[in-house]
Amino acid sequence: MQANGAGQDRDLELSCRNGAQNGDASSTGVAHSNGLVSITNNGNSVSNNSSGVSAQPVSTNSSTADVKKKKRLSQCEEDVIRLIGQHLHDLGLNQTVDLLMQESGCRLEHPSATKFRNHVMEGEWDKHLLKSPRRGNKKHLNGKWSRMKFLLLQQKYLEYLEDGKVLEALQVLRSELTPLKYNTERIHILSGYLMCSHADDLRAKAEWEGKGMASRTKLLDKLQTYLPPSVMLPPRRLQTLLKQAVELQRERCLYHNTKLDTGLDSVSLLLDHACSRKQFPCYTQQILTEHCNEVWFCKFSNDGSKLATGSKDTTVIVWHVDAETQQLKLMKTLEGHAYGVSFLAWSPDDAYLIACGPDDCSELWLWNVQTGELRTKMSQSHEDSLTSVAWNPDGKRFVTGGQRGQFYQCDLDGNLLDSWEGVRVQCLWCLSDGRTVLASDTHQRIRGYNFEDLTDRNIVQEDHPIMSFTVSRNGRSALLNVATQGVHLWDLQDRVLVRKYQGVTQGFYTIHSCFGGHNEDFIASGSEDHKVYIWHRRSELAIAELTGHSRTVNCVSWNPVLPGLLASASDDGTVRIWGPDPFLDVQDPEGLTGMNTTNQYI
Repeated sequence: MQANGAGQDRDLELSCRNGAQNGDASSTGVAHSNGLVSITNNGNSVSNNSSGVSAQPVSTNSSTADVKKKKRLSQCEEDVIRLIGQHLHDLGLNQTVDLLMQESGCRLEHPSATKFRNHVMEGEWDKHLLKSPRRGNKKHLNGKWSRMKFLLLQQKYLEYLEDGKVLEALQVLRSELTPLKYNTERIHILSGYLMCSHADDLRAKAEWEGKGMASRTKLLDKLQTYLPPSVMLPPRRLQTLLKQAVELQRERCLYHNTKLDTGLDSVSLLLDHACSRKQFPCYTQQILTEHCNEVWFCKFSNDGSKLATGSKDTTVIVWHVDAETQQLKLMKTLEGHAYGVSFLAWSPDDAYLIACGPDDCSELWLWNVQTGELRTKMSQSHEDSLTSVAWNPDGKRFVTGGQRGQFYQCDLDGNLLDSWEGVRVQCLWCLSDGRTVLASDTHQRIRGYNFEDLTDRNIVQEDHPIMSFTVSRNGRSALLNVATQGVHLWDLQDRVLVRKYQGVTQGFYTIHSCFGGHNEDFIASGSEDHKVYIWHRRSELAIAELTGHSRTVNCVSWNPVLPGLLASASDDGTVRIWGPDPFLDVQDPEGLTGMNTTNQYI
């Protein structure tokens, strides 16, 4: 935030006052142009001096009365009073503002600023509004005057055009705007508006509200950004500060998992923002027991309406997610995966689902989810190992590979389009550019491969095997499950390790973690100690440890549409659906009452 009354603003402040003093003195009980009122109260005169703090009240009976000294306000106190005064003024409580300024001895804004505001709002462009500032003021504006004058002349020009005064508008364009030699590209655009046949056409092409309060208020807001706050406060400054405070509290809240509402009407300013675990997916809402063996993988569809689970029992089960009750119902069972299902990938439009098996599986299944029909069963060689897959963003291609050195790009019918020799793939991901494929390999690294120009480059290098990884929606971050190390967060753009998350037990099993929650602010991972761990992206310490599974948790998946829904798949043969406290008070959606910040959950 800018500090009001900074040294470089004071010369401008004094000049503003001097320019406003001619003819501005008012009689007792009459409002000044700066919004203040001078009155006589029991012989004590209250007035404004150049320091912005009221003078000492002096008694008319100086022989018997002592001079009463008012407490001098600090700069911070003055700023707060001015902010409150501005807010009250915006609410139309002008008499209250006058009284506040009188009693405090502060000045809401300088008389010249008030004159400036009035001229703009009345459209009085020729009343000294467009005159260059004095030399001292010009120095402090640091070249901003040209921008301010351009904005004022632009409004003047557009208003002339709307009124049908084409000659006057042309005069402004030629004699006032063009000589500024500022933003010539915009001047060319403005000149084109001369061809507008009527006012509606002008407003549409200029994206302008038209002559009146709306456009002039918008203009004034822009102009105020060029003036120091000691002269004129930025518009709605108190509301801006309050919004920033609310947003900061929400960003620092470890459990906040809902959309950030930037409005102030949805929050109470009387309490600090604090969410509890009650609205966080820490409670078992449902246990899916339809699989009859270890469940190796789970993944929500991109639209959040379905969940696919793959198991050692050779089946894939597709579940329907009820958005209102957040309960899951069995939708389809896809059978015939002889080696079991250890990895699943939804197509970008959720129409297809690809299933891969463990290391000794050479086949890949591509299912039509809606019909339950097998579209493609792909196998290039019985010696292949196809354990991972990733869809190209166009939904027409996918890449697949395994640890035996296969790395293929195929179409939906399983036809081989391209291949990369000698890459022992552990996990795959296609970036949104449609060209780059990320692949972790047996050399403890992630490399980027381009199938179009056949180039590759190193992106991530770890010291231990990368068992699996996933990438955030914006493609900026990667989440790695590293053998014996746990979960690591990498910045793919800067190629640096950002954070190592603590708590999870990770050996040489393949465990899949995920980003999740609103805005992907959270990270979840399974663990060999039978728990699900959840971290806030900014914190290395877990904010939740979810217990309930009785064996290793192999995979977790966070619903991309319902941020309060999390699924976990385990060797105990079950899939657990985690959600908020089922007894959460509907009147207390953020769980503010009875808040408990412990990290252990039952």
